[in-house]
Amino acid sequence: MEKKYWVPALEKADVVLQAISLQPSKLKLIDLSKQLGINKSSMFSLLNTMEALEWVVRESEATYSLGSKLGFIGNVYFKQFSLIDRFRKEASVTKHTIQETIQLAKLEQCEVLYLAKEEMPAPVRLASEPGMKLPAHATALGKVMLANLDPAMVESLYPDEELRQGLTLHTIKSRSELLKQLAAIRNEGYASDLQEAVMGFCCVAAPVRDTQGNVVAAISCSMFQHEWEQKRERARQEICALAERLSQGTCN
Repeated sequence: MEKKYWVPALEKADVVLQAISLQPSKLKLIDLSKQLGINKSSMFSLLNTMEALEWVVRESEATYSLGSKLGFIGNVYFKQFSLIDRFRKEASVTKHTIQETIQLAKLEQCEVLYLAKEEMPAPVRLASEPGMKLPAHATALGKVMLANLDPAMVESLYPDEELRQGLTLHTIKSRSELLKQLAAIRNEGYASDLQEAVMGFCCVAAPVRDTQGNVVAAISCSMFQHEWEQKRERARQEICALAERLSQGTCN
C-alpha cells in the first residue's frame, strides 16, 4: 500500500493493540515500550488516548486488555455478513450429524479470514476463531476458494514459486503444486487438507456461492487424523450439502 498519506500514530496504535490482544492483562506500559520499541512517553500518550476511547482498559495491576469499544466494532463488523446468521442455524444441525466442528470463512487476498464457528465439545479445541487469519494455501477453506479464482489471479497472488508460509511439514511448498491441486479441486467441487494447517487434523471444505455463482465464502469441518478414513466421505457429503443450502439463501 502507498504510504503517501500514512499516519504513523495509527500504525503504532495498531501494533500496540495487536500486542495486547496476544497477551491480555499481561503487559504493562514498560513491557509494551520494550517489546515494540516505542519510547515510554509516546507509549504513555498512545495508551492514555486509547483508554479514553475505550479501545483498551488499564487493569488494577497496571496491565492492559482490549476495551469494550473494540468488542462493539468487531460485533458490528461480523453482523454485516448476513450469511453468518444462516450459517449458525444450518451448521448447528449439521455439526451433530457429523459430530465435528464446522467453520465459515472468506478469502482476503492470500489469507483465509474466519467468520464463524459452530463447535462440538471435544478434548482438543481448534485454535482458529472468528477474526483469525491463516495462509489460504495451507487450508482446505483457502484452497477451495482459490480454486474458483481465475488461474491468472492465483498466479498474481503467488508471484514466487516457493510458498514460504508453511504451517506444518505437509503444507504445500510450491506454486506449481498449488495450481495442480486447485485444478483438481475445481473438478471435484471440494477441497481437503491432510495435516497441512494443523498436525494431527484433516479437513474438508466446500464453497458457498451467491446467486450469480460467485464464491463468496466457504465452510469446512476438521477432525483428528485417526478419524479421517472412517468419517471423510460422510463429512464431505454433509459439508457439500450444507454449502449448497447456504448458497441457495445467499444474496451477496
